[in-house]
Amino acid sequence: MKSINREQHSHNKKDPKDKEFLREPLLLSEETEEDVVLNISLRPVQFIDFIGQDKVKENLLIGIQAAKSRNEPLEHVIFSGPPGLGKTTLAHIISHEMGTKITTTSGPAIERAGDLIGILTNLEKGDILFIDEIHRLSKIVEEFLYPAMEDYKIDFVIDKGPYAKTIKFNLKPFTLIGATTRSGLLTAALRSRFGMHYHLDFYPWEQLVNIIKKSADALGMMIDEENAALIAKRSRGTPRVANRLLRRVRDYSQVKAAGVVNKKVVTDALDLQGIDHLGLDDIDRRVLNAILDTYNGGPVGIESLAATLNEESDTIVDVVEPFLLKSGLLKRTSRGRQATGRAYEHFGKKKLEKQKEIFEDEK
Repeated sequence: MKSINREQHSHNKKDPKDKEFLREPLLLSEETEEDVVLNISLRPVQFIDFIGQDKVKENLLIGIQAAKSRNEPLEHVIFSGPPGLGKTTLAHIISHEMGTKITTTSGPAIERAGDLIGILTNLEKGDILFIDEIHRLSKIVEEFLYPAMEDYKIDFVIDKGPYAKTIKFNLKPFTLIGATTRSGLLTAALRSRFGMHYHLDFYPWEQLVNIIKKSADALGMMIDEENAALIAKRSRGTPRVANRLLRRVRDYSQVKAAGVVNKKVVTDALDLQGIDHLGLDDIDRRVLNAILDTYNGGPVGIESLAATLNEESDTIVDVVEPFLLKSGLLKRTSRGRQATGRAYEHFGKKKLEKQKEIFEDEK
């Protein structure tokens, strides 16, 4: 079955003179084919080259060494965390360290049980099946995974009624690696079948500086510590965003500054992308401004907020909220999403008296 990568989207051509196009949200805008290729080329292939997530790496290395010493497949692994933190990269590194092949797909791509059976029966002993967005598997497909994960067997029923037959498939021992941005949507039955659970968190900007400098070397760029830090501090704690901003700085420097990368070039390039000093992009600001202006600071339910912005609620929950929560600009309450005092300060707005009372009550 063809390997599926969720970063491989079609690219809609737009007028590069259109400044709104230049300000598309970082994590939501469609990537060009060049971006996809560069993302892959910048991806580390072994643990020694993977920066950050030290505890996760240490645990994985122990598990891999133990599995190899017993000549067994690695236990099933589930990675959770916001997009762009390295879940897919770690799956490929595990494949490299185990010396096995990896087949990649995504939850929405496996529409029928037959699709899953086709993938599983083609796996060799020790191979890795990586399912991105595993929380989006259909219930029927998920139930087929249970015996496959536990006993390496699948029972497939064909026909109906008196003509129904059960076909048993014996699978070769394999490792399933799942990735999810919404671990809370995983069923208890599926979650319990993973032997290794790891959550990836946002990176401190100091680690992003090292990632940016390493990526710059791969791209043939010259960038010093200070300018790498400027990019890192606006990268939302996310390596994927850091690499994307680095490529935009490279483009800007080549067109506007004869390839020179200095503080002014970096600042101008990032400002043109609509990224402020906290790393907020257009959709972040739209979400916060809607809460502040339309809903007087909140609280507001996620569905109401999504309807106001004409965005999918999943987009706000998966992509926007994690960073805003981490940055202390947004908080979740039992009554909905609410802007914090820091959000008011960032946008230079004053709290209404009613909001002041709410903040005081919650203290």
